[in-house]
Amino acid sequence: MNYQIRNIQLSDNKTLAKIVRETLAEFGAKKPGTVYYDPATDNLFEIFQTPRSTYFVAEDDDHIIGGSGIYPSAGLPDDTCELVKMYLVPDVRGFGIGKHLIEKCLQAAKDFGYEKVYLETLPELKKALKVYEKFGFYYLNAPIGNTGHYGCDKWMLKEI
Repeated sequence: MNYQIRNIQLSDNKTLAKIVRETLAEFGAKKPGTVYYDPATDNLFEIFQTPRSTYFVAEDDDHIIGGSGIYPSAGLPDDTCELVKMYLVPDVRGFGIGKHLIEKCLQAAKDFGYEKVYLETLPELKKALKVYEKFGFYYLNAPIGNTGHYGCDKWMLKEI
């Protein structure tokens, strides 16, 4: 596989929204209160024009295969950002692309001056939970901030 990671472009919105929603549906996580129903999922380029945020797109042979970003979600402390919209198409999972995306996001978070990275996810995404654990994310008993994603019931944090 000869993939590259680049910054999001406006033309990526439709494909990324499809990847996010198809992945959640694949794992039985198409629930209210998740990014599946969040209108922001259709406008990722615009959302990631926010200061101290970025979104990376993984591309192979000019085909988008996934992405991930960091975002200063509402209600988080100034020293904390959220790892968001980390999704890959099924046939590229297990090749280290997700790991590469997370590494890029953690480095970007450091570069922006964040000290902690928070994430919200679902128990249905078991493989993702294990990846986050390997990166040193630990579980929280309750959410922090105000992401509006009340359908997520796994919360994790990592100090960087």
